[in-house]
Amino acid sequence: METLHIAISALRRQKLRSFLTLLGVIIGVMTIVAVVAIISGLNNYVAEKIFSLNPDVFVVTRFGIITSREQFLEAMKRKPIELTDMQAIEERCQGCRTIGARTETQTFVKYGNERMPDVSVYGATANISQISNLDIEGGRFFTETEEHRSALVAVIGSDVRDRLFPRLDPVGRDVSVGGRRMRVIGLLAKQGAVLGESQDNQVFIPLSTHRKMFGSRRGIGIFVQPIGGVPALGEVQDEIRVIMRTRRHTDFRAEDPIAFVTAEAIQQVWRSISAGAFAVMILISGISLAVGGIVIMNIMLVSVVERTQEIGVRRAMGARAKDIQRQFLTEAVVLALVGGAIGALLGGGIAKAISMAFPLPTLVSPQLVIAGLAVAVVTGGVAGWFPSRRAAKMRPVEALRFES
Repeated sequence: METLHIAISALRRQKLRSFLTLLGVIIGVMTIVAVVAIISGLNNYVAEKIFSLNPDVFVVTRFGIITSREQFLEAMKRKPIELTDMQAIEERCQGCRTIGARTETQTFVKYGNERMPDVSVYGATANISQISNLDIEGGRFFTETEEHRSALVAVIGSDVRDRLFPRLDPVGRDVSVGGRRMRVIGLLAKQGAVLGESQDNQVFIPLSTHRKMFGSRRGIGIFVQPIGGVPALGEVQDEIRVIMRTRRHTDFRAEDPIAFVTAEAIQQVWRSISAGAFAVMILISGISLAVGGIVIMNIMLVSVVERTQEIGVRRAMGARAKDIQRQFLTEAVVLALVGGAIGALLGGGIAKAISMAFPLPTLVSPQLVIAGLAVAVVTGGVAGWFPSRRAAKMRPVEALRFES
């Protein structure tokens, strides 16, 4: 406690210099806390909100998850997946519990004099509501009977409701979807925006209706839920792979004519993207911390020179070399810890401000703050070790004779 009191007193005597010394640590810890908070919040949001695909559901598609130009060009060579492919899977797949389909187009939606362009209109089977975790706020989703007879019914997103029916209940009213009059039977719960892109500008209609309106040559995505749940994903994918390779007459040496999308694969791609951004920002923060550590070391060396006589007096009065070393090391750690605390507060504040000003969810956890403080302490300890060792090695007689 005495060593800590001496260290704090020494730092308070040079308030301005101490504050300027802290800037590097403050900036470094602030950046780390803010970046980790933003990325952690985004990862949680992505896992919970964006990817509505159940863990035990996968999608059979033409493109899959494209991460390079070569993969895109290879996918363009594949034949679009058709409704007959889904019917073949339904007949032959022994491990499939539930099979649904969905396709998409962009068109306008109109009610009265109000018109919304570029709305995502999905044609889907009736069971896509359960497979894709669609949350119905009002009304209902269309039934299998309505899907089989190509009923002119629609389930709309909250953006469509807010724009076309600002003061009305849309359920039971007619809207024009791509020029075709349809009855609104359901309203999807609000999902919000992701990185400024709304997730509620959408309409669901029966797949058969969509094919009659926009053509039957559009490819579909087949949603599959295995009987055995998540452990059976690989086995059922292999089963569907065999079915589709047989239908496409694919040579055994050729690539698969289809691709699979799973919730885990999507999140893995996102984690790879966020990990890259995280690594870049941590590198920048590390440079700032390194500069801050060098500044602390330089200031501590100056302090050792300025306080040479003080060191001589303390040694003459019985202080041991390790006491001197502990004193200066404590000063460096306290200096860095104060900078880390300020940086953690500023970083948390920046993260909160960003989440309020922009559609970027953040997560500031106690563990993150503690980690920021720990990084600051380590920086201070490393930066203060050499100056403290130099102070401890001074000879008492030479220190007492020193004149600044």
